[in-house]
Amino acid sequence: MSDLTRRSFLTWTGMGALSVAAMSLAGCSSAGSSGGGDSVRFAWWGGSDRQRAYLAALDAFTAEHPEIKVAPEFGDYDAYQERMTTQMAARDVPDVFWIPSPAVLTYRDAGLYRDLDGVEGLDLSAFGADQVETFKLGGKLDTLPKSIFSPVVRWNTTFQEEDGVTLPDQLSWDGLAELLVDYAKNNAGGRKGTTYGPYHDMPFESFLRQRGEDLWTEDGTLGASVDGVAAWIDWWEKLRLAGATTSVSEQDGIEPSWSQVGDKVLLTFANSNHIVDDAQAFPDYVFDQRDVPAAEDAAAGYHFTYYSRFAMYSGVPDDRVAAAASLMSFNLNSPELLSLVGLSAGAPPNAELLDAYEPDATPDEQKVIAITREIAGTEQRPRFEAPAGSGSWRDLMIRELEEVTLGQKRVPDAAAAFVEAVEGEIAGA
Repeated sequence: MSDLTRRSFLTWTGMGALSVAAMSLAGCSSAGSSGGGDSVRFAWWGGSDRQRAYLAALDAFTAEHPEIKVAPEFGDYDAYQERMTTQMAARDVPDVFWIPSPAVLTYRDAGLYRDLDGVEGLDLSAFGADQVETFKLGGKLDTLPKSIFSPVVRWNTTFQEEDGVTLPDQLSWDGLAELLVDYAKNNAGGRKGTTYGPYHDMPFESFLRQRGEDLWTEDGTLGASVDGVAAWIDWWEKLRLAGATTSVSEQDGIEPSWSQVGDKVLLTFANSNHIVDDAQAFPDYVFDQRDVPAAEDAAAGYHFTYYSRFAMYSGVPDDRVAAAASLMSFNLNSPELLSLVGLSAGAPPNAELLDAYEPDATPDEQKVIAITREIAGTEQRPRFEAPAGSGSWRDLMIRELEEVTLGQKRVPDAAAAFVEAVEGEIAGA
């Protein structure tokens, strides 16, 4: 990545007169159908490290495919979604693009995805027919997983050793709550057990699935019951009121910055890939991770592996489809790309690629690989994507959590308000 230059960046785009900064801010719109000629537009999100990694990977792609130019479009997660909304309205969508998790079905219903079945240049040979079936939405292969991850509990092993904490082999929700309360009361460093974290979406989904509920149903409705939502919020409220979590003021709101709270807690909930970037924020500490707690009566098949998806735009000109498919194949199958971007966005769905990468993986990436394999080997009942109209459900949850923590609303009332608001937004979509 140190050899990445402004000139090599502009070589991909064929736009030597446009500055990198302007291109990033403009979303590379002039590299599209009106000004980009035969360039394949590729859009993704992330911080500066991920951007640099993918730009270097695109350099490797164009070395393999000198006949294909790539116009990169990137931004942070929120800016990416805002830009995509604007591009959707203008029907000026990138040729290949990452899909935010709340928008998978929203984008599908808007007609953004091209059917990938039989597309020339798309190499799915690393995947068995049964696995390809799991990639499909409603029986149609119009998106593919760029990475996979699952909800986990991550803890600071340095703090664990300093404070003499033992995590039991079998971790239940009640057992974890008791451990976190005891830890906050008894550790010598004034640390808390965990952050106040009911905003964590994937652990919330696992909690619901253990109760036999689904966050979303196959027919596009909210599967979470008022009782299920209330039980989740209540679990966290008991911890907060017992002093086991950082307070909302200590963590500066419902959604804390990891860099602000990571050295204040023993344990947190996260996605399995987050350890790669988050551990780097505190290089003096060692972190590990494991499966989320399980209720004693957890419903069978509650585990799930989340597919973070990408797609080809339905409006890609026919003469650019094969080039776009080659870029998608590179994302799915290239050892060189994986060596450059690593596992910060999750493990690759290509098992052979992951096996080949594992010997050179960093210690934190080894932990991603271990938990990915563990959860992939569990029984899993079907999981369904968020329906159109539900994209703001996390914001609605945060709004209700704020009401609860301020003492302005009881937990059952907040849960009922959340369910009503989400159902209303889906109905109005």
